[in-house]
Amino acid sequence: MWKLLEPGSSPVDWCEGNYSISPLIAEFTNTLSNLVFLLLPPILMHLFRDYGRFVNPAIHVIWFLLMVVGLSSAYFHATLSLIGQLLDELAILWVYMAGFCMFFPRRYFPIFMNNDRKIFSALAVLATVIATGLALVHPAINAFALMCLGIPAFAYMFIELKRTKSARVYRLGVRCGAIWLLAVACWLNDRLFCDTWLSLNFPYLHALWHLFIFIASYTATVLFAYFSVKQERPQQQPLLKYWPRDNFELGIPYVTIRSYMRLDNNTNI
Repeated sequence: MWKLLEPGSSPVDWCEGNYSISPLIAEFTNTLSNLVFLLLPPILMHLFRDYGRFVNPAIHVIWFLLMVVGLSSAYFHATLSLIGQLLDELAILWVYMAGFCMFFPRRYFPIFMNNDRKIFSALAVLATVIATGLALVHPAINAFALMCLGIPAFAYMFIELKRTKSARVYRLGVRCGAIWLLAVACWLNDRLFCDTWLSLNFPYLHALWHLFIFIASYTATVLFAYFSVKQERPQQQPLLKYWPRDNFELGIPYVTIRSYMRLDNNTNI
C-alpha cells in the first residue's frame, strides 16, 4: 500500500519535466492547469440553480464530480504516484457514469426496463463498480480506455444536433466537438510524440489537454441537459443562455427553463 503512495510510483510520466519548477511538485504546469476544474463548477452550480430546482437536482452531482476530477488530477501530477493515477482515472469514470445515468435517452432503453431510469441507472452503477475493479487490476490501460468512452458520448451529441431546430444550440455543439478534437490531439501528441515537442521546447500539451477537455466536458453536459429537457419535458421549454452576457456566445453556456422564468416574473409582479 505504501508503494502506491510513493512519488513516482506511477508508470505514467507525461512530457513536462519533473520538478523543473518546484522541488515539491513533479509536473508544475500540469498540476496548475487543473485549477479550471475547481473554479468553474461553483459558477455552473449557480447558473444551473433553476435547472436543479425544477428539472433534476442531480445536475449538481456532475459539477461536484468535475471538481473531484480536478483535485485527483492535481494530486496525480504533483506526485506521479500510482494512487494518484488511479484516483484521477476513476474520478473521470464516475463522471461518465453520472452523465450516462442522467442523460441517456429513454428511446434507447432495452425493452425489459420499461423506460424506468432507476433500473437503467442501477445497472449503469453496477457496470461502473465492475469497471472500477478492473481498473485497479490493470491501471496501465485505463487512460486509453477512458479516451474511448468519449467517442459514443460525442457521437450521441451530434445525432441530437442534427435533430435540433435551434441554430444557437447547433453552433455550441460544433464548438464543443471542435474543442474535444483539439483536446484529444493534445493528449495524443504529448503521449506519443514527446521527443518532438521537447525539441520545440514546448512540453505543455497535457496542460492544454486539461483546459480543453474541461471546456468540452462541461459544454457537452450543458448540451445533454438541454436535450434531456427537450425530449422528456418539452413543456418546460429549455433555453440555452450565456453568462455574463447572453449575446456573447463565447461566454459560459447554461440552460434555464423558460416556463419557470415566466412563472417567476408573474410572481414578482
